[in-house]
Amino acid sequence: MERRDIVLVVDDAPGTLGLLNDTLEGAGYMVLVAQSAAAAMTVIERITPDIVLMDAVMPGMDGFEACRRMKRNARLVSVPVIFMTGLTESEDVVRGFDAGGVDYVVKPVVPDEVVARIAAHLANARLTRSAHAALDVAGRFLLAVDRDGALLWATPQAATLLRDAAPLPGDGPAGLALPGWVPLAEGETPRLPPVPLADGRRVEFHHVGAIAPDELLLRVTAFDPGREEGMLRDRLGLTAREAEVLLWLGRGKSNRDIADILVLSPRTVNKHLEGVFAKLGVENRASAAALAVRVLGG
Repeated sequence: MERRDIVLVVDDAPGTLGLLNDTLEGAGYMVLVAQSAAAAMTVIERITPDIVLMDAVMPGMDGFEACRRMKRNARLVSVPVIFMTGLTESEDVVRGFDAGGVDYVVKPVVPDEVVARIAAHLANARLTRSAHAALDVAGRFLLAVDRDGALLWATPQAATLLRDAAPLPGDGPAGLALPGWVPLAEGETPRLPPVPLADGRRVEFHHVGAIAPDELLLRVTAFDPGREEGMLRDRLGLTAREAEVLLWLGRGKSNRDIADILVLSPRTVNKHLEGVFAKLGVENRASAAALAVRVLGG
C-alpha cells in the first residue's frame, strides 16, 4: 500500500479545521489536526508530518513561535510550514518567513489553492530530502548555514564533529550558531577560526558555495595540528613556529588568518614565511603551500 503524505493542520477555528480536513482527505492526504500550537507540539513529538498548515494567530502560543520551535529540532527542520493568516501587512508576511515558513495563504482559505500549494511544497521537500540522503550515504562532512551562522542541516558525519566542538540543542544541530561566526552581508563569504576539540584535534570549516541566497554550504574537516606540525618540522627542517605557520598556509589561510589563529602580529607571520621560503627554496606562498600539502599527504 502506498504511503500517504501526512499534513498537520493547526487552527483554533473548528470550522476551518473541518473544511481543510475534508478537502485534504479528499485529495488523498492523511490529515492530523490540532486546535492550538501547544497541541501541535504534542502531536509532532509522536509523529513527524510531511508538511504543516499553521494558523498564524492563535490564543496562547502563536503560529510564528510554534514554527520557530519546530525549526530548532533537526528532525523537523526540513518540514515545510505554510501559514494561514488574515494578516496581509508586509511585516506580518516577513515575520512568517523569518520564523521558518515557506509560504502563506490568506484567510478565508480557498481549498483548491491550499491543495495546490501543499503539492508544490511537498515536491520541493522530497527533492531536498533526497539530496540530503545522498550526501549522508556518501559519507560527506557537509553542513548548511544561513547568513547569521545558524545551522540549517548537517550530514551525520558533520554533526558528529560538531557535537565534539560545541553542545547541540534538542535532537540535533539545527539552530546552533557556529563558533566565531560573524553575520554576513549579501555576497560575503565566511571566515571561521578553527574550533579545538577535547582530544587535541581542531575542526575547520571551508566555504563550498551558496545553495540558495540564504543557505551556505560548508565542508567540515578535523585534523591534529600537533602531529602535522611535527611532520613539517622534521621533514623540512623547520622551527616549531615556522612549521605552524606553514601548516596553516597549506590549509589555505591568509596571513591575517594565520596571525589570528597563532596570536601573532601579521608582521611576525611575514618574517616566519620569509624563513620558510628560504629553507624550502621556494619563492612564493603557492609553492610553499603545495610542498606542505605533498608532505602531509605522503
